Amino acid sequence: MIWGIWTLAHGGETHLSEALWGWWTWDPFVLLVLAVSGFLYVRGLRRLWARAGMGQGIRKWEVGAFAAGWISVVAALISPLDLLSDVLFSAHMAQHEVLMLVSAPLMVLGRALLAFFWAFGPERRERIAGWIQSPRVASAWRGLTGPLVVWALHAVALWVWHVPTLYQAALRDEAIHTVQHLSFFVTACLFWWALVYGRFGRIGYGMAVFYVFTTALHSSILGALLTVAPRLWYPMYEARTMRWNLEPLQDQQLAGLLMWVPAGVIFLVLGLALFAAWLGEAERRVAHTRSETLARASAGGVDEA
Repeated sequence: MIWGIWTLAHGGETHLSEALWGWWTWDPFVLLVLAVSGFLYVRGLRRLWARAGMGQGIRKWEVGAFAAGWISVVAALISPLDLLSDVLFSAHMAQHEVLMLVSAPLMVLGRALLAFFWAFGPERRERIAGWIQSPRVASAWRGLTGPLVVWALHAVALWVWHVPTLYQAALRDEAIHTVQHLSFFVTACLFWWALVYGRFGRIGYGMAVFYVFTTALHSSILGALLTVAPRLWYPMYEARTMRWNLEPLQDQQLAGLLMWVPAGVIFLVLGLALFAAWLGEAERRVAHTRSETLARASAGGVDEA
């Protein structure tokens, strides 16, 4: 397949439509995961809405979010982007950014876990609910989705997998490559779940703002290091990139910019939104305190009268 891309890049006889169709990877494991997740979501959604009514439990826009996230996984792991990621570092970076910044938050917003739960019959749902609510499992989930834990897991996955030895090992071995993708996607899902449904509300918007901005900071630093590096971090890409008549260092710089700018913008917008919510919450608390003070003062005046 890589030879087919090289032929097309150099003006070979392969027609574009045929080449593009041949670039789709159709990985059996990815297809199985997508099929099972899509089936469970639709089945659970139908059962939930049959019981609670359409749009209840999972709203229509949340279904749209899951569908968009599901499609983005297809774009990242099955479309020609997946094959290009073996040739261009920038394509590989784009693939990772889609998984972490598009697929993960959209599927979390789509309430996938709730839909998957309803995909099972009543008896099995009851057993699953009992297992989830058991002290050991509930405690483990609280620990795993704690703000500091999800922040650290996401940061470690991002930095460790960009160590040249591990990154190139993923390029050589498909099993390691799968683990890499799962690490990025799962830790991103935990990160976004903690922001949307987790305990950030209990510790305040201020802490959520801190975690978002520090995540933006360390991911931007990694992207900047890739962009300004004077040499290649991953020499395996050199021969592959040059077959496309591209400079390997320029490809690495583009990859760094993809991590630096789009990710930074997304986290910046999210951080500003959380900061605005934080200010709004502070204003509501001040207004509530004032109203209570005035109410007590008025009640005291009435009692004296």
